[in-house]
Amino acid sequence: MAFTGRAALLAALGSLPVGLWDPGWTGILAVNAPLAVACACDFALAAPVRRLGLSRSGDASVRLGEGADVTLTVTNPSGRPLRAQLRDAWPPSSWEPGTEVAASRHRLTVPAGERRRVTTRLRPTRRGDRRTDRVTIRSAGPLGLFTRQGTHRVPWTVRVLPPFTSRKHLPAKLARLRELDGRTSVLTRGEGTEFDSLREYVPGDDTRSIDWRATARHATVAVRTWRPERDRHILVVLDTGRTSAGRVGDVPRLDASMDAALLLGALASRAGDRVDLLAFDRRVRALVQGRSARDVLPSLVTAMATLEPELVELDARGLTATALRTARRRSLIVLLTSLDAAPVEEGLLPVLSQLTQRHTVLVASVADPYVARMSEARGDTEAVYEAAAAAQAQSERRRTAEQLRRHGVTVVDETPDDLAPALADAYLALKAAGRL
Repeated sequence: MAFTGRAALLAALGSLPVGLWDPGWTGILAVNAPLAVACACDFALAAPVRRLGLSRSGDASVRLGEGADVTLTVTNPSGRPLRAQLRDAWPPSSWEPGTEVAASRHRLTVPAGERRRVTTRLRPTRRGDRRTDRVTIRSAGPLGLFTRQGTHRVPWTVRVLPPFTSRKHLPAKLARLRELDGRTSVLTRGEGTEFDSLREYVPGDDTRSIDWRATARHATVAVRTWRPERDRHILVVLDTGRTSAGRVGDVPRLDASMDAALLLGALASRAGDRVDLLAFDRRVRALVQGRSARDVLPSLVTAMATLEPELVELDARGLTATALRTARRRSLIVLLTSLDAAPVEEGLLPVLSQLTQRHTVLVASVADPYVARMSEARGDTEAVYEAAAAAQAQSERRRTAEQLRRHGVTVVDETPDDLAPALADAYLALKAAGRL
């Protein structure tokens, strides 16, 4: 229960004549006694808060950067109308900074025996699960002098999914895939290793593609056409160790890696390949296996939604052992990790041969565009020193990438905006070369 501003204003106005004409206890009682009686009556006529019935409905998931509407239904079973202020409390990251007060507070009037709905619009700024805290209701009487107040717990969870901003690149990559697959008017010759169909020979065709048995049965020379391999296995491995926590631009490295993994998963599933996901640092954080082409992308998005970087060093041996157990047949293993010299040289390189002996390995890393800008600075002495430091960092990354390439690993090292399309291009290049 609490006094309202109206009651405080009336008490302040009543104190003026008391101070001017009759200062003392008699004057104070003459003003405050009627006000106290009015407040007591107002409190008695206010609808009880704890008897209210509350339930929720609305969105249970939303992509990061988009809005979610959660509806709260308030039922008033009492015989008095409810005139209330309502606060629907959520974690601070459920709204953009500065908007939470206006978005979480509502005014409503519920007649006796009826119900009303209020909608809270969330706009989360971080991935993961956002759980409601509590609903606080302040019920006022008809005079607006005194209020009843109480809280209710009405559980609800909104899962904030990765934004998948690289989706805009998918149509172009699918067009390239159709070109490789021979479904466009331009037939790409000599790519792929799976037999597709026979067609008539035209000048310029590779004579090694002539099918002599089919030619003997027909009056024309027949050649085989090929398509990229299908039903190959791709294991996407996300490094969730300490290096994934570093921010590049406005997002952590892990978020940029997730975006690239989603584009690759969407493209590979359309190509007829099977896509699995493993998130690992010192233990398995997420594992997606055996999903159909239709369910791959939703499963990946859901599994990635709650992933957060762990401030521990990546256990490369544990990751290798887990990847080998997960990928029992020959696969393309896409490792999204850092190209920092120390973690790669001390952790990954000693165990890399265990992966490359059985699988095709692709390492993708998020490069910091700020380092490239630093390397070009020449304005003053401080800028020159920064440029030297940036050039040294770039040189170390190139050396680390070259060490991986000498072990037969394909390396993709791009900025957050370019990593997803570059990884998709690397996958298509491996597919066209028949290396999957």
